[in-house]
Amino acid sequence: MKNQLFRKLPLNQQHKAQFNKSMNAFDLIALGVGAVVGTGIFILPGTVAAMHTGPAIVFSFILAAIVCAFSALCYSELASAIPLAGSAYTYSYVLFGELIAWIVGWSLLLEYGLAVAAVATGWSAYFQSLIEGFGLHIPKALSGSFSPANGTFVNLPAILIIVLLAGVLTIGVKESARLNRIIVFIKIGIILLFIIAGVFYVKPENWQPFAPFGFQGILSGAALVIFAYLGFDAVSTAAEEVKNPKRNMPIGIIGTLVICTILYVTVSLVLTGMVPYTELNVGNPVAYAMELANLDWVFGVISVGAVISMMTVIFVMLYGGTRLVYSFARDGMLPKVLSEIHPRRKIPLKNTWIYALFISLFAGFIPIDKLAELVNMGTLIAFAAVSIGVIFVRKMNLQELNEGFKVPLFPIVPILSFILCVFIITQLSSFTFLTCFIWMIIGLIVYFTYGRKHSLLNQKSE
Repeated sequence: MKNQLFRKLPLNQQHKAQFNKSMNAFDLIALGVGAVVGTGIFILPGTVAAMHTGPAIVFSFILAAIVCAFSALCYSELASAIPLAGSAYTYSYVLFGELIAWIVGWSLLLEYGLAVAAVATGWSAYFQSLIEGFGLHIPKALSGSFSPANGTFVNLPAILIIVLLAGVLTIGVKESARLNRIIVFIKIGIILLFIIAGVFYVKPENWQPFAPFGFQGILSGAALVIFAYLGFDAVSTAAEEVKNPKRNMPIGIIGTLVICTILYVTVSLVLTGMVPYTELNVGNPVAYAMELANLDWVFGVISVGAVISMMTVIFVMLYGGTRLVYSFARDGMLPKVLSEIHPRRKIPLKNTWIYALFISLFAGFIPIDKLAELVNMGTLIAFAAVSIGVIFVRKMNLQELNEGFKVPLFPIVPILSFILCVFIITQLSSFTFLTCFIWMIIGLIVYFTYGRKHSLLNQKSE
């Protein structure tokens, strides 16, 4: 039994799908920025500054970026050494064995699935607010999750945006990556518009006192804003569709983190300079700042930008989830139909539609807000596994695992990354731990009733 549970996936026996290798480093950075920079950049800087940090939120973002950088460096080495679809799941399968890989992959499935559902629900609210400005209204029964007491039965816009973006994914990786790149450019353009327009309304006196809550406030702020960076791991799910992955995967992962940090810090600096931090505890602090500056046209553009930003997050997380499900199925631990590749489009077509329709049910009928922290739990478990994985890669000392990008200051960086991930996990709520425990029990039932018996490694051993 022990040999079965911890059997490892040999790299030289990993059959690869016939994906088109059409993505370059720039596509990967666009994919990463699309996943990381969402509505958080329009909301988080204001609320955290007001309650925890003051203008010193810029240091919180920098500190959080340093923490994420450790994990990003570890991801870069494994993505370079093991350029296969599946992200942390596949790395764990090669390095730790089947059961650990299943647990890590099941955690990631939680991250991607709930992220898509939660962001789609948020997108629905912003979209409805936007069209109401044009006098258009969605019937109340179709405007929210199932709550007969409030008169809502299904969140139709949330379902439709997931189905729409799933349709974009099915046209092919090259084409959908091009569309994602265009949307990311628009999103960054809108953020730059806020920065350029707002910098003329900055009042240096608003930065005084700069750190009203002290260093402890900066630390607590970092613990909150670190979740603004989660999502760059979705870049690693594209490994088999990337040209020269040993070079381009590290560029995509690290480049994403650098660009997102610059955007977060700059927006935070301008925002707290425009408006006293004590007034920023509102649901739309960036738009509020524009309203105070009487820049109504910028306010309108930012509203559109929030809708567009969420679309790219949904798109990339949906992409990551389908590739993870594909990896499970390719290894035999989920039904084979989920790993079938369309002969012309070179994508897992059936997988994409099945996964998208399943997730859309969560977005359409279930209030996601209470489960939002589970996204972070799944991500941090994967981060911790990847951090330790780098140490195992070095110990294996195989030629195919020792080419490409290397984590600097080894083993200090991987160990620090692991410790920081575990520390942040301990800061999550008891509700999150309970719900995650239930999710893991479901996952283990699926593994022991189906995955272990149908695993390709099990069939080979038999």
